[in-house]
Amino acid sequence: MLPRWTSLCARWSALCAAALLATACASTSPAPTATAAPVKVKVFVAAMFEIGQNTGDRAGEFQYWYERYWKGAKPMAVPGALQPVYCNADGVCGAVLGMGKVNSSSSMQAILLNPQFDFSEAYYVISGVAGTPPSRGTIGEVSWATWLVDYDLGHRWAPEENKAGEPTFMPRKGYEDYRRFKLNPDLVGWAMKLSADTPLKDSESARKYRLRYPDAAARRAPFVGTGTHMTGDTFFHGPGMSKQAQYIAKLYGADDYVITEMEAAAITLVIKRTHGTDRVMSLRGAVNFDQGNPKESTLQHLDPAPGETAGGFAETVENIALVGTRVADHIVAQWSTWSAGVPKP
Repeated sequence: MLPRWTSLCARWSALCAAALLATACASTSPAPTATAAPVKVKVFVAAMFEIGQNTGDRAGEFQYWYERYWKGAKPMAVPGALQPVYCNADGVCGAVLGMGKVNSSSSMQAILLNPQFDFSEAYYVISGVAGTPPSRGTIGEVSWATWLVDYDLGHRWAPEENKAGEPTFMPRKGYEDYRRFKLNPDLVGWAMKLSADTPLKDSESARKYRLRYPDAAARRAPFVGTGTHMTGDTFFHGPGMSKQAQYIAKLYGADDYVITEMEAAAITLVIKRTHGTDRVMSLRGAVNFDQGNPKESTLQHLDPAPGETAGGFAETVENIALVGTRVADHIVAQWSTWSAGVPKP
């Protein structure tokens, strides 16, 4: 049996050898990679869906934006978001968030909180297709929101359970801070100043379809306008639902209801809680009317016969990008002015 001191020395030598080996390994290991600096986002474009690929096929809400800013850009995966984010060297980024309030807002929150991006000075363009009442808009028009109003937050009941002709909607108390948003009037003013004269596309099918409606607004050629955008998770249709949307807009002190869509108020609430709403824009193009013409029922309008649809979808999604890119390009080109906040128009 070895003396005790000999056993201790042997153990100590083994520990020293292990320490030396670890030091040698550490000295030959590569240095840790420096974390890449976050992308400084100047303009973020939020689309809701794309029909197929981002380029080269039938265009949805994202394709024209993608082809202008991100063709060939590397997709940046974001856990919790529906689709990756794309960015270019100028700080213009964008993504498809998904349709509906929950889908789109959860994607937006995941992107806002992801450390790959710096949104501290970003502007937002919430972009997509929509419906419009024939008394206020037309197929192919493009609208900048002055107000965003949530259509769903309240109490509703069946019309037959109410006094004839009275609204079947009552706001729910306590929801005031997140059922309506007045967007920055100076930013809306800039958006119109930069884009109101944009030449817009039109189609023969849309021109013919408009003539089914007696309203002067419905028969107009595509134009760039403003008004309240109503956010609801349902595709509401019919003159009754349209009238209720206008009632809610007025009840909340907003401008005339001109656009029905499914995401903008929810996305804006997420942005508000992280960066405020002063730099938020909502841009929508009308691809349908929110009700049938006087000669058709609401069901016929919802389920048209073959060849009886409005047409103009392809032209409208292009119009949205034609209008929106004017504003995005201006902000980026004049970033030294815009980075500090919205200038006075």
